[in-house]
Amino acid sequence: MNKSAGVLLGIVVAIGVISAGGAWYTGTKLEGVLNTSIADANKELQAALVGSNGTASLELVSLERNVFSSTAHYRLKGEGETFGEAPVELLFVDHIEHGPLPFSRLVSLKWLPVMATSHYELERTPTTEKWFIAAKDKSPATGIVNIGYDNSTNGTLQLVPLDVALDDKSNLKFSGLNLDLAASAQAQKVKANGYMDSLTLTTVAQDQTPVKVELNGLTLASNLQKSTYGYYFGENTLELTDSKTTFGARQSILGFKKFEMKNKTEETGTSASGRADYKVGEVSFNGKTVGSAQMAMSLKNLDIPATLSLVQIYQTKLQPYEKAAAEAAAAGEPVPELVLTPAEEAQVKAGLEKLLAAGPQVALENLSFHTTNGESRANLVLDLTKPKSMDLPPDQLTRQLIALLDFNLQVSKPMLVDLLSVQGQIDGQTDAKLIADQATATADMFGSMAVGSQLAKLEGSSIVTKLHYANNQVEFNGQKMTVEEFAGFVMSKLGGAGNIQ
Repeated sequence: MNKSAGVLLGIVVAIGVISAGGAWYTGTKLEGVLNTSIADANKELQAALVGSNGTASLELVSLERNVFSSTAHYRLKGEGETFGEAPVELLFVDHIEHGPLPFSRLVSLKWLPVMATSHYELERTPTTEKWFIAAKDKSPATGIVNIGYDNSTNGTLQLVPLDVALDDKSNLKFSGLNLDLAASAQAQKVKANGYMDSLTLTTVAQDQTPVKVELNGLTLASNLQKSTYGYYFGENTLELTDSKTTFGARQSILGFKKFEMKNKTEETGTSASGRADYKVGEVSFNGKTVGSAQMAMSLKNLDIPATLSLVQIYQTKLQPYEKAAAEAAAAGEPVPELVLTPAEEAQVKAGLEKLLAAGPQVALENLSFHTTNGESRANLVLDLTKPKSMDLPPDQLTRQLIALLDFNLQVSKPMLVDLLSVQGQIDGQTDAKLIADQATATADMFGSMAVGSQLAKLEGSSIVTKLHYANNQVEFNGQKMTVEEFAGFVMSKLGGAGNIQ
């Protein structure tokens, strides 16, 4: 044996010894790591389901530990109305390669040491039998997780293609979904990216007409981190290339293309803010383009401790009360009274005062729909503030709660004609001229009624309403008045509208 070969052999032997020693060490630590991870997962499940009519838990059923690998079995349970009439139980098997150099990583040229590599999959049980058959006897859900020595994780989740009859009237065809996941220690930071090629659901509506829903090109992305208050904030994105819904006796097709949803939440000290944007690049009916739509909403200056305090009361008191009240009403029994203890009443009052003192703002920044011949849009800004007292009469309390209200609505009559024409087609009309004439007449009538009621005015071909409130003064469509005058004006107009025969 030459010198080079001897050195190489020595390196291989050294790697083998280190790997074996590391694998033995990992095996002794593995159960503790798994139990810690499961305890963390159960905390998240408990937090996610607080106030709901259900509970869920994950448990380690067994662990068979060897030198280079181990096999674990987990049970995921879900009980309560959230999970249906009967409890749900899913079993998973996990084949775990011990670090620092799991064989599957070596053969894929991933040589960064890890504590373990987990290969998990859903197990076949009477509950999941139908899904295994639909997946052609493969496990419907599989994944890989690499656990770092710093307790960070990264891996994949794969939902395999399915073609399954949900019942005697419904069928689901699913292309599968691949999701890449990564998390820092204790999941302080979480990233996810996923893709689904297609999903098709066929069923029957209540009127016994066929319904078919098709989704294509779904992309998911999340980049989140855990707040000091325990919730996650960051960015989420969902994009859909196109979708089609076929419905009705005439099997009309409503289509959407380039749907996009983005939301972002931020935390600054004790204050939170958030924004959500929705876009549809194209709405179509029976293959003909109707228009496009956008919506943007935002929330600012939300006091986090006050919000969490109010959420806690809602989840522990109001949600159970709402359930009990609904059950009593359904049974024809008297609705029980909501009772808060003095401490809870004080908590609600203190939470509301602190929340309002931060000056929260809710805004519908843009709600718009664009067609070939016009665009309609609306926006709303509402600033709240802390009143001098929470015990004021309702009318005085409302005035002091609202620091600013700004509302603008612009409805395009040509856009209304476009939409009403589509509605005529949905209703089964086929005479193009008749559809157009009826749509134009209806749009003109709507405009005349709105302007005639003095609740709107006509600017060009658009019906416009503008409302601004601040400092106990109202400006409505350019006319300034007090709150009392505005309330009387609106009531008189609505009362008059109610008398129209």
